[in-house]
Formats: sequence, structure tokens, C-alpha cells
Amino acid sequence: MEEIRRESAADFAACVADIAAGDLDLPLPGAGRTADRFRSLASVARRDLSLVRLVEGHADAVAILAELGGPAVGPQERWGVWAAEPRGQGLTASRGDRGWVLSGLKRYCSGAHSCTHALVTATADDGRRLFAVTNAAMGEGPGARDGGCRTLEGTWQALGMAASDSADVAFENVPAVPVGGVEAYVDRPGFQHGGIGVAACWYGGARAVADLLTRTAAQRGPDPLTDAHLGAVDMRLHAAGAVLAQAAAEIDADPADAEGTARRRSLRVRAFVESVCADVLTHVGRATGAEPLCHDPSHTRHATDLAVYIRQHHGERNLAELGSLVARAGQR
Repeated sequence: MEEIRRESAADFAACVADIAAGDLDLPLPGAGRTADRFRSLASVARRDLSLVRLVEGHADAVAILAELGGPAVGPQERWGVWAAEPRGQGLTASRGDRGWVLSGLKRYCSGAHSCTHALVTATADDGRRLFAVTNAAMGEGPGARDGGCRTLEGTWQALGMAASDSADVAFENVPAVPVGGVEAYVDRPGFQHGGIGVAACWYGGARAVADLLTRTAAQRGPDPLTDAHLGAVDMRLHAAGAVLAQAAAEIDADPADAEGTARRRSLRVRAFVESVCADVLTHVGRATGAEPLCHDPSHTRHATDLAVYIRQHHGERNLAELGSLVARAGQR
């Protein structure tokens, strides 16, 4: 796994260089070319879901910093967004003599070893805030002198998304720069746009899983059962692609969410794409059996990564929120 993680980190650095050079097209969401952004994320995801988890985090950080007026991203910097807040210990932010500092534990930090910088959420006296930090676990920046980030080895046990390097990171008096005000990270329209970008990554991963079934059907020749599974998969992926394209057009038409529909859109798209991914995993597994999972490392990694990645969707909790929003809208 360590070798896989190193390869993914090298690929991540190469992708960030491609973004800076304009060779990997990731325009800002809501700037008129959101569909291109989603297509690029899906394309990287079809290649490697762990890699796109890092690339999407970097691209999301660039968008957040642009939207909230944060520091500019340097050409060789690799950013992550570390904003998971499961129950238990989290980060606290306090003002010191030399500015803000962060302490505590941040979980699920994708790119813990390979990101040079990160945007992290932390709780301050006045509420939850977003901060920019230098990843001192890389041995760079002020954190290396005045405290630091320490990656907790062995905190990501899953085989799925292993190369995303999503470890827990301990913070001790890490210097931080505030980005936006209290709750600005989640209150901005781009939070919802970014959530759909993650769904575009899931979609690309589902296409990678489906590639095996397409090859299998072509090699077997006419077979009603295999063809039926492939037809079901093709129908679902076509629908997911159309939903993402429509969402991109709606984001570009109302990037500031003047109509107040961004949250409903994000909940709908993410729930639908997650369901498509789950169906693709089921159909491909039933059509191809255990053979590729036992003897095709590439397919096994695609399938295992996707099964873990789509768990970023919060299932019935998100569906309940969507239903509540729809019900309230119907009462007006």
C-alpha cells in the first residue's frame, strides 16, 4: 500500500502541474464552464478514484479560496480540504500572540503526506471557521517551527481508497490564516456546487467499473443475461451524465444561488449519482462473478475504491433533508 500511495502522490503532483499549465481543464464552478469541470473530474476518476480524491480536493480548495478571498495558490502547492467533522475530538482555534493557532485532531485528511497546504475547519469561540494551514507533516512552513501537524500512521485501515492517503492528523499550535468568517465555508453557494463535483468523481469511478462489463460482453458475444446487465448499466450511466450536465448548466445560470435552489440541487444530484454507482457495482458484480475481483487488480481497485468513496453520501439522512426541503417548498 505504501508503494501505491507514493505512486498516487506522484500522480497528484503531476496533475497539479497540469492544472497550473492549463493541460488539465478545471475551470471554477459557476464561471460558465462548470460542465467542463465536471467532465475533467470524471475523466481523472475513471483513471483512478484515489487520485481524483486528491485532485478534487485541490481544485475545491482553489475554488474556495477564490470565493472567500483567501491567499492565492502557488504553482507548486498541493492543497487539500480537510473538513470532515465526525463525532468526537476535532480541531479548536484560538488567537495567540502571533495570530490564530489550531490544536486537536482532524480525521480523514486526504493527502495527509502529499498536500503542502490545506483548508481545515475548526471551532473558535465565535463558531466554526475555515483556516488555511501549511502541512507541517511535509516538513515545510511555520508549523514545522512553532508546533506542527503530525500524521497518525495506521488510521486509515480500509483497502478502498487506500492510495488517497486519508489519515488522521494531529495539530499542536499550528499557525493558521482565517479564510472568510464564521460558517462562511458552508454558507457560500460554492459549498453546494463543490458537492456536485464530488458526485462527478463518483460517476467517473462508476464508468471505470462498467468498463469491465463492456469488455466482457464484447468478448462473450451475444448473451442475453450479460447484455441485460450491460443495458441496465448503460441506461443508468447515461442518466447520471445527463443529470450532471443539467446541474452544471443550472450552476452557471445562477452561480450565487439567487433562487435558493443550490442545496436541493446538490442533494438530488448526489443522491441520484450515488444510487447509480451502487446499481453499477451490483450489475457488474452479478454479470461477471468473482473472477475479476480475484484476478483483475485494476478492476478490484476500481470497485473497492468506489464502494468506499460513495459512502461520503449520508444516505437516508440526506434523503430526509431533501424531502423536508421539498415539503416546505410545496407549502409556499
